[in-house]
Amino acid sequence: MGEGILFVISGPSGTGKGTVCRKLVERTGIHFSVSMTTRKPRPGEVEGKSYYFVSEETYSRVLEEKGFLEWANVHGNRYGTPREEVLKQLDRGRDVLLDIDVQGALQVKKNFPQAVLIFLLPPSMAELRRRITGRRSETPEAIAARMAAAMGEISRADQYDYCVINDKVEAAADRVEAIMKAEHSRVSDSVYELIEKYKKEERGEMSL
Repeated sequence: MGEGILFVISGPSGTGKGTVCRKLVERTGIHFSVSMTTRKPRPGEVEGKSYYFVSEETYSRVLEEKGFLEWANVHGNRYGTPREEVLKQLDRGRDVLLDIDVQGALQVKKNFPQAVLIFLLPPSMAELRRRITGRRSETPEAIAARMAAAMGEISRADQYDYCVINDKVEAAADRVEAIMKAEHSRVSDSVYELIEKYKKEERGEMSL
């Protein structure tokens, strides 16, 4: 069994990354890596499924022990991807999906060049503002900060391998799933090994 592929999905807050990721897990059974964060849970979020919600002290200890694959400060909160579980799943040959911000995604790409980065875009900035405002949990100042941050993140989308517009969740999930399937057909060392196997088989047939 070969190694799994590490897929990373990023995009501005409000683009629906979480919803698209849930669809992909339901469809493909891909292992979803749960991040650790110091922020408070939002309504509907579940400990251990949405995030691992931890104290600043716990987060700092894990960081000091080099227990994160990537980490970042976002909107005044800290996030990180636990390293051990991701590597274990990849070694087992299972694909892993990360839903992380741009800072973290580019850290992953630096440490694991073979990771596949997918940037999720909103249909428009007006729609993004509508989605953020619809949460009813953000102050006007926070909304303005998120919109400014969104433009900063979108400007770095060219550092990703793929971009997908999330106009409709099902269609966006279709496009991401197609990317995942295509990546498994990419020519790699495993393909060269398979070609050598074919050559050996053919030499064996010819010698009979």
